[in-house]
Amino acid sequence: MIRINCPVCGSRDENEFTYGGDANVVRPAMDEAETGPWLDYVFMRDNPRGPHREYWHHVMGCRQWLMLERDTLTHEIGDCILARGVA
Repeated sequence: MIRINCPVCGSRDENEFTYGGDANVVRPAMDEAETGPWLDYVFMRDNPRGPHREYWHHVMGCRQWLMLERDTLTHEIGDCILARGVA
């Protein structure tokens, strides 16, 4: 069981959260007309080994979106911050 240290609610079990995706993916500009950048944004993902930034939603707690660092090899959780205001 992974424990996530929510900045609002404190340490909680992972079953209170929903995975929200890779926090490193950058969305193309809304006026981007080429299909290539949009195809890459929607379908192409890295499969990192080691520390990785992810979005998680605390659905059974404060309902805040969080950005945390998780090691994909050991599942160790690093820093966890509120995602709002993060560029």
